[in-house]
Parts: sequence; C-alpha cells; structure tokens
Amino acid sequence: MALSGRHTISLDRRTFLQSMAGAAALAGIGACSNAKASGPSLAATAALPSSVPQGTQLRIASSLGAQQLQVRLAGLDKELRFKVPAWPNIGAGPDVINAFRAKSLDLANNAGIPPIQAYFQRFDARIVAVNITRKPNYVFATRPHSDIKDVAGFRGKKLAFSQGQAQGVVLLRALKEAGLKYTDVNLVPLTSNQFLTALQAGQVDIAPLGISQVPTYLTQYGKDGAHQITTDVVDLLSILWAPASVLADSGKAAAIADFIPIWAKGLVWVYENPDTWDTQYYVKTQNINESQARAITALSNKPLFPPKWDEAISWY
Repeated sequence: MALSGRHTISLDRRTFLQSMAGAAALAGIGACSNAKASGPSLAATAALPSSVPQGTQLRIASSLGAQQLQVRLAGLDKELRFKVPAWPNIGAGPDVINAFRAKSLDLANNAGIPPIQAYFQRFDARIVAVNITRKPNYVFATRPHSDIKDVAGFRGKKLAFSQGQAQGVVLLRALKEAGLKYTDVNLVPLTSNQFLTALQAGQVDIAPLGISQVPTYLTQYGKDGAHQITTDVVDLLSILWAPASVLADSGKAAAIADFIPIWAKGLVWVYENPDTWDTQYYVKTQNINESQARAITALSNKPLFPPKWDEAISWY
C-alpha cells in the first residue's frame, strides 16, 4: 500500500518491536544509545507510549545528508516533537552497526541485510518500519573496456563483493538466477564505498553500484566501454531499525514511533516532487548535473509501505 502525504501510519506494539525474518532469524538484534534515557524502561509487551517526553533526543542517520534534507524540504521538521542533535552521515550497514555499538546513533535507514549481519554479531536491535522496493536499487556495472554482456558472463571474473551489505546479497542472488555458484567467480572482498574506485581502476570486472552512482559513472566511462548489465534482481526492503536498548527507553520509543510517519511522508514527498529534489539534493549537494539527476530519479522506486510484513518475512 503506497502512502500519500495525507495518510498516517498506525502501529501496534508487537509490530513495532518485531524483527523481520521470522521468529528465529531476526528475533533479537541490537546496541545502545549514548544519550541519557529520556523515559522509564519499556518492556517489549508494554503499550507503545502515545506522547514524547520533553527533552527527548534521537540521533538519526542521514547518509550524504539525504534524510535530513528531505525532512526539511517537505516541511516535516515542524512535525518533530523531539530534538535531533545530530544527523550523522552514516549509510553502509557495517558502519551503522559500529555507530550503534559506539552509542552514537539511535535510528538508521538501511536495506534489509544489515540487521541479519547484526544478529550474527549478537547485536540486539529491531526493525521498526518497512518500505518495499519493486525495482532494483543496484545496477551491475562493468569496468571500462569490458565485453561482458550478461550475468552468465560473470563466470571466472572478478566481482566486487561486500559481505553483510545489500550489494553482496543482490550479487549472490543474481549468480543463483544465472545458475552460477560463488565458486564459479572470483569474489573480491570490498566495502561498498570502494566499489566505484575499484571499477574505475579495473581492479574488478563487475560491481553492483547504487542507482545514484550509475549515471555519473557511465557518463564518464561509457565512451571507454563501461556499461550496465540489466537484471531483475531486487533488494526488496528499505527499513528503519534501532537498537533494542533504545526501544526499551519509553521516551525514545515514543519518538521513533513519532518519526516513522515523518520518514514515510518524506519519501512520498521526494517521489511526488522529483524536480525539486533533483535540484536541491543531487545538483546542489552531490554535484550531479540535471540530466544525470533525472536519470537517477527515473530508476527510483515508488514508496510502498505494507500494512503487513508477510512479504518481507517471506523474502528473508
């Protein structure tokens, strides 16, 4: 169900605190917040607080400034009933987990995979909101002077691989669909922020790039034979998640519940105002020209906030 700016989201306590991959896989994932608790301890079975205590603070991740900017441009900062002392520029799942551990972050937006990585690190956190994506968020790009035409051509090639990130999962799923095993290729362990440089230098043959990186990369290296490999593999989920210890604080739990509709309405605003977003975000803050910004927007997903998480759980 898509959410328009006029709609709100209702949450019950069980849905709010449940993890996503069934009872076993993500039943407990997590960290701590460095801010002083703003409310009494809150049990997982307790009713979700309806009001945010005065002085409550949340540190919310804002990768490359996008989250903070969309809240401001959409005028949603006026709806915040708590303080945001910092919008840390943290995006990659491993970095978010480290920030949770360092007690410097309360809430983050990631793909669906980082909570699994956190679970296997015995790090207790919870998914609190879900946005389903229908179109790929990542595109397989080749190095310059490459003749690879499809995923079957990945056999024997060097592929940028980030364990514990959505890009790594998308790559493995694409290989599976093409009938390839991971032993049929050379997985080069990198973090996602190293992919672009590795492609440019020819250190890898293929890397899954975020859709915001693709137009600029192909504009620069397309003349040298760099191109994209089209697949229908999607990373289904974009999620908000928080440390369990943060959610155990009644004040912060109330603030997070208050922020979820703001997050959703911000995504809807971006989708409904592409020209403004292209100019204010991509052109002015990311140094991308107007045509490249429009190309990124054309690849973007329409927000979809399901009333039930059955599809998300099944995807896991």
